[in-house]
Amino acid sequence: MGRFLLRRLLLTIPVLIGIIFATFVLVRAIPGDPCTAMLGEKATKANCAAFQERFGLNDNVAVQFTRYVGNLLNGDLGKSIKFGRPVDQILLERLPMTLELAIGSMLFAVVLGIPLGIVSAYRHNSPIDSATMVGANLGVSMPIFWLGLLLAGFFGVVLKDTPLQLPTGSRLTAGVSIPPLIQTWHIENLAGLPLTTITFLSNMFTFNALVTGNWAVYGDALKHLILPSIALGTIPLAIIARLTRSNLLDVLGLDYIRTARAKGVIERAVVFRHAMRNAMLPLVTIIGLQFGALLGGAVLTETVFGLPGMGKFLVDSIFARDYPVIQGFTLTIAFIFVIVNLLVDISYAYLDPRVRLN
Repeated sequence: MGRFLLRRLLLTIPVLIGIIFATFVLVRAIPGDPCTAMLGEKATKANCAAFQERFGLNDNVAVQFTRYVGNLLNGDLGKSIKFGRPVDQILLERLPMTLELAIGSMLFAVVLGIPLGIVSAYRHNSPIDSATMVGANLGVSMPIFWLGLLLAGFFGVVLKDTPLQLPTGSRLTAGVSIPPLIQTWHIENLAGLPLTTITFLSNMFTFNALVTGNWAVYGDALKHLILPSIALGTIPLAIIARLTRSNLLDVLGLDYIRTARAKGVIERAVVFRHAMRNAMLPLVTIIGLQFGALLGGAVLTETVFGLPGMGKFLVDSIFARDYPVIQGFTLTIAFIFVIVNLLVDISYAYLDPRVRLN
């Protein structure tokens, strides 16, 4: 296992280098430049020359790339051109919101999608199966922004002043706040954690409130995540439900399942202990891929619900040609994606004993 992990981690190095290079080149291939985007009508030749000199943009691309990689090796993601702040500070503030949204959306998709797929496969060609697949097709077809606006209008306007009303924007209700972990958690729980990790965890409001026992804030944060998670998680839910159904149908027709039934194994054990374990292999792969897609696809959801995550901030950075922010966010998402896929590969050994990681 240790050798497998080491080999996979070493293989991520050229992948990340390729992502860094591709992102570095592609963002500079976008028409326009930071000076024109930032200064607008004041973007004269003299002002732009001073602007490029200030941010090192007057050097050729090779020199800029070498300097950027050197800074990365020192743990420096650069400084935002538009805001003049270190990119790592911006990530510490905004990435937790995007991660909370992606995790909430994936939990919604998995918790509902897998049971729906199981029921649909077990009741093959029944009205339940047909209704589930029609719902899955609708879920795949609905645009995120349209569904988000629909949910916000229904739960925020139609159901206003009712027990079913849900928040349609922001992370917490106005007037509700949560202090940093370093002020509220026991100091022994923070021993050995770097300050950046503590700050990151503090900005994940659900985690912060959960570990400190602040149940009022925890409930409020969860309520604000419900509608965005549903909007973002509907497409993965539909995909997971359809894939679970198809995989389980294939497995339920295999010889060993018929043998288990012939031996008198109870039906619940046949489905969940024998069939689902094999059906889960491709499903786990899709869940890992979908989680990475959720991190990159949160832009529209965060925009519709006014969430202060990285999605909307990244779009603004692209329009402003803020190269360091674009590169830093892309590299961070790529690293998370690589780690998630590593966990998926490790899970294969548990789900299928025939897989030997070594």
